[in-house]
Amino acid sequence: MQLYENERIDDLQLKGLKIIQNKEGFCFGMDAVLLANFTTFEMNSKCVDLGTGTGIIPLLLWGKRKPQSIQAVELQPKIAEMAHRTVVMNKLTEYIKIHNIDLKQAYTSLGMHKYDVVTSNPPYMPAGTGIINPNESKSISRHEVRCTIEDVVKSANNLLKNGGSFFMVHRPHRLVDIIEMLRKYKLEPKIIRFVHPKVGKKPNLLLIKSIKGAKPELRLLDPLYVYKDDGTYTEEIKDIYSSL
Repeated sequence: MQLYENERIDDLQLKGLKIIQNKEGFCFGMDAVLLANFTTFEMNSKCVDLGTGTGIIPLLLWGKRKPQSIQAVELQPKIAEMAHRTVVMNKLTEYIKIHNIDLKQAYTSLGMHKYDVVTSNPPYMPAGTGIINPNESKSISRHEVRCTIEDVVKSANNLLKNGGSFFMVHRPHRLVDIIEMLRKYKLEPKIIRFVHPKVGKKPNLLLIKSIKGAKPELRLLDPLYVYKDDGTYTEEIKDIYSSL
């Protein structure tokens, strides 16, 4: 498999799967791993991952649950091409397709209202807030430069069947924005789990599941704690990573 400057191959320790990453670009983090672990579906499901980046979420979903197919959408051409090489390297082109398209128009290429599951690990920060990374790829991945929460949620609605599920990881301080947009586009929030660095610290991530066309009834799961007081991973985090 051809590698370009600053690229490396990482072993995911999951059914022999490997991923190409660029150390100068945006590499996947724990949020992607937690989202993949949080996402549930039947084995014959058709899935879409919006803003797939390196393709980590499709790889983990296939390795853990083997959906029928995963359409992975990525705006940035170089990252999409790298994700495609990862799929080829893992001999998964029959199951995972990388689409170098804007998620706002994903339904025009992938079709409307035909998918069981949509996942997304979108940019967390509104445009114009915080420090914008001078690396364009990283800034697009972290800030809402090319898409907003509304764009992501609207796209999920366009792609999902009625009764389909949308799973997303985001920041707790955007929760009001997230719920407002989910309900605007008929995606009813059903499950939320807050992720805390450790006991006694405020959450810095949230995992949320919504269902298209469902009736209101929100369930809060027990918090997920990442680190123990001694700085090592909690048993639950170890279990999540050991299942990779």
